[in-house]
Amino acid sequence: FPVTINKQLNEIISLVAPTDFSVLILGETGSGKEYVAKKIHEASNRKNRPFVAIDCGALSQELAGSELFGHVKGSFTGAVDHKTGQFELANGGTLFLDEIGNLSYEVQVMLLRAIQERQIRKIGGNKATPIDVRIIAATNEDLKNNISSNTFREDLFHRLNEFEIKLEPLRNRKEDIPAFVTGK
Repeated sequence: FPVTINKQLNEIISLVAPTDFSVLILGETGSGKEYVAKKIHEASNRKNRPFVAIDCGALSQELAGSELFGHVKGSFTGAVDHKTGQFELANGGTLFLDEIGNLSYEVQVMLLRAIQERQIRKIGGNKATPIDVRIIAATNEDLKNNISSNTFREDLFHRLNEFEIKLEPLRNRKEDIPAFVTGK
């Protein structure tokens, strides 16, 4: 259902924040997807734990696994130290995956596995680490169209879309601009 921030956000937050549902936020660039994700986190039982945002559009296929899950020293050229991934950093809290539609198909497979099994394995590691992370994902793409064209996994879509929020473009919600400016 399309929403405006000031009029309907509190209602949506009261519905989804107390749950551990994965949330998929759809909307144009600049419509406030990350703002809504933060508000959901702040109203949730995870509010005192980390909110970690990652721009999936900035992740290359080569580095995405390391960025999301971490790596062990020596696992690949340039891995001169251990790295903690975003899933581990968000453990107990919320991981916001912005522009989820930009992930490569191969990375989608790794992400789906982590979400399903609730554990991660660092690149080059042999030990699984349990994780407790709420996923909020966002995109400006039509993921159903991407599923039809085989560029987005349908099973991952269903894992991410337990609760869907569609944001109207900000140009149609001028009354919401002050909320973005003040951050409230």
